[in-house]
This record gives sequence, structure tokens and C-alpha cells, in this order.
Amino acid sequence: MKDIRSMDLNLLKALDALLDECNVTRAAARLGLTQPAMSGMLTRLRESFGDPLFARAQRGMVPTQRALDLAPAIKQVLAGIDALLQPPVFDPTTARLTFTIAATDYALRAIAVPFLSALKPLAPHMRVALVPLRNGQVQTQLERGQISLALLSPENTPPDLHARVLFKERYVCVLRAGHPAATARKLTLKQFCALDHALGSYEGGGFHGVTDDALQKLGQRRDVTVSVKSFLILPDILRASDMVAVLPSRLVAGMAGLVVSEPPLDVPGFTNTAVWHARTHNDPAHRWLRELLVKSCADPEALSAHRR
Repeated sequence: MKDIRSMDLNLLKALDALLDECNVTRAAARLGLTQPAMSGMLTRLRESFGDPLFARAQRGMVPTQRALDLAPAIKQVLAGIDALLQPPVFDPTTARLTFTIAATDYALRAIAVPFLSALKPLAPHMRVALVPLRNGQVQTQLERGQISLALLSPENTPPDLHARVLFKERYVCVLRAGHPAATARKLTLKQFCALDHALGSYEGGGFHGVTDDALQKLGQRRDVTVSVKSFLILPDILRASDMVAVLPSRLVAGMAGLVVSEPPLDVPGFTNTAVWHARTHNDPAHRWLRELLVKSCADPEALSAHRR
């Protein structure tokens, strides 16, 4: 037999058809070939395997012992090739994969919590790792498969990655229930600026944010006395003090002990985006998980109900 590397896989398909049909004409019709083309392939097969493969009989032809011995292996090889060419089937009910999401602590609460709530009933064996977002390393982490997906803002998304908007976030004014200023449905700008403010600083240690930029445009300022890197601790700080904070609405949706109202000035919101690499773009499991993530972020009211 010739080296397998020189074997035309179409010859194996022809041999499979000939073994099933034991007739050149019928085998040719099955593969959409002419009878002369099939005869030519049979000649090449005989040369490749060093055996006649088929002998003439009263009705058509019969396979030689060599051909009969080859039959099971030929079908196994062709089935394996067909399996390679078929898109993989993903079954979430039995999948045992690990999906790693990199995000800020805000995004982990606002996005990962409802995502996990939606995921567990559908994919009970799926493992999800929630890891901190490392600015400047996201693209490398995605390329190396260290993370499956990152939650970013569009302006922080590297240009070579796939991205999909999850939602547009807005800011709200948050006080503790029972706060002296919480009786008003909405603080006036003067009341707002007079209060003691807490701020979430993504980089850590900052006392100036988007609210301060908005105030500057109005010729106003506020007094920020507490700055924290973790947004998750701010609700506890507010509950234990008479401070106020301007926070993303999804962070505090449905939280007990807090009063939420619209800020007395226009504070620009932001967009939250799911980002992934081309290496997982067409993977059925990752595509299913991304679609579930988008759906779980689509309904803020469902998010609030879930937290209650």
C-alpha cells in the first residue's frame, strides 16, 4: 500500500460505496459520479492497496477477503472525518466546563449575580470563576485562555477583541433609610452639595469622579471625605452614616436600608460591555454562555426582584 499521506480520502469514500453496493454503476450514482469516473477510482484503489478488492460475479461483483477486512476500518475512518467536520454539540445540562469572568467588583455584583442565578438551573455542573479585572492585561489573558470573558467599558476595550453591549448604566443618589435628607423625593443641588460624600474610586485613593466633573460645569463643588476602591463596601458605609454617594443604579437595586433617588444634576452614565477573544468566538459553549449573560442583564426589574 502507498503512504497514507498520499491517499486521496475521496478514494476511501468510493471504496465504502463499492463495498456497500458491490456494483460500480450504483456506487457511482450514490456519490454523484459517472460510471467511468468510478471505474477509474477502483483502478486507483487496487493500486493503492495492492489487491483486486473486487472480483466479477454473475450479478455485479464480490469483495475479496482483503476488501472485507478493510470494510470496518474504512467506515470508522469516514465516520471520524464526518465527526470532525460537524459542529460540536453543546448540552448545558451535562457540560462540565469552567467559565472565567474578569470584572470589577461593581460588575461582579451587577452582572455576575443575576447571570449565576440564571445559569445554575440550566447548567448545574458548569463551574464559573469570578476574578478581578487586571487593567492592561485583559487582551493577553484572553489570548492565553486565562479568562473566558471580561466585563469592560467600551473606552477600555482593546480594538482587536469581540464585544457586545450588555446595558447602559445610570447613576443614582443613595442615602440610608432614615437619613434626615431622605424625606425629600429628590435633593436640591444645594442640599446635595452640603452633604458629606463617599466616592468609589476604580483606581483607589481618588476623591474626584464624574459627579465632580458635572458639578464643576455648574460652578459647584461637593465635599468628598471617604474614598474606597471597592464599590461593594459603600452601601454598608451609607447605612452606618449620614453620608451620601452617587452610585451605579444596578449596584443598589433592591438593597434594603437604602433610599435611592435621581441626582439633582445630570451625571453621565456609562456602558457595560462583554469582551472576548476570537479563539472562543465560534465555540458553541462560549456562545451559549454569552447569550445567557446578555439575557440575564436585559431586565433591571428582574435584577431587583432577584435581590429582594
